[in-house]
Amino acid sequence: MDIKRHVDLQPYNTLGVRAKADYFVEVSSLEELCEAIQFSSSRRLRRVFIGGGSNLVLRGDVQGLVIHVALLGISCEALGDERFITVAAGENWDALVKYSLAQGWYGLENLISIPGSAGAAPIQNIGAYGVELANVLVSVTGWDVALNSLRNVSLSDCHLSYRDSVFKGALRDTFIITAITLRLQTSPALELSYPALREALPANCSPTPEIVAETVARIRAEKLPDFRLEPNVGSFFKNPIITANQAKALLAEYSELPHWSMPEGRVKLAAAWLVDQAGWKGRRLGAVGIHPRQAIVLVNYEAASGGEVLALASAIQADVSARFGIGLEIEPRIY
Repeated sequence: MDIKRHVDLQPYNTLGVRAKADYFVEVSSLEELCEAIQFSSSRRLRRVFIGGGSNLVLRGDVQGLVIHVALLGISCEALGDERFITVAAGENWDALVKYSLAQGWYGLENLISIPGSAGAAPIQNIGAYGVELANVLVSVTGWDVALNSLRNVSLSDCHLSYRDSVFKGALRDTFIITAITLRLQTSPALELSYPALREALPANCSPTPEIVAETVARIRAEKLPDFRLEPNVGSFFKNPIITANQAKALLAEYSELPHWSMPEGRVKLAAAWLVDQAGWKGRRLGAVGIHPRQAIVLVNYEAASGGEVLALASAIQADVSARFGIGLEIEPRIY
């Protein structure tokens, strides 16, 4: 285990925020992970775990030990047409989707081109084009800091919901994900309910998982900026979920507001529409701004600090709240 001091974290976050870690270590095995936890405990250092860095905002320099989880490995167990795939937390998610397609394992095709690592997928319950991780997840394996041992968390105990999970709540920072197990199929069962996906599929063709993946990848490339060229964390704000009565009042005034019915009579609104209508799409505030093609993607154009990014986010939240009475919640985790 190689613990370093005063490490630049800009290469480790897709938003490209300037920040340094007081202590930093990359762990590629369970043994190294345990050593890192023990090191931080012995020195009473705060622990910050990162993966692909595609869903975090660094407010400033990180005091404590930043642990970059880089565990690798993919294994498969066959049971009839089902394939139970166990994926180490450090595996790149997009590469995993492509690898699964090449093996003839289906179920992830709608989730192609999502940046980040496999270990982060259940934390956010990643989702796109009609599919969420919850549709294919079996269990999550991780290191329980309190128990000082590995344990499994079943799908039901993950409490997955829209961009949320137990790993953002009760198990936050106390359960370190080391692997996830997915249930995939060798017989395709395509999910084509998402209108934008159906409309973008090639005309007069019988869709296959490969065609669905290619179509989703093309849509995402057209809508979302590449973080390697324009640093970002994807959607910066969650789509707000409100009561039916709140939605009725809003829709009476803004009938064009995109919305979707949710369980328990609640309604999900399009955050991008709210931000766009508030006049922020394509605007800049110093070194950061809102992308001209996607109103909930904040771009760090000039290596801004986390404080500058959050100042822009705060201004947007204030305007949306003043105009629509809706509070926008930031999606990435803030350190």
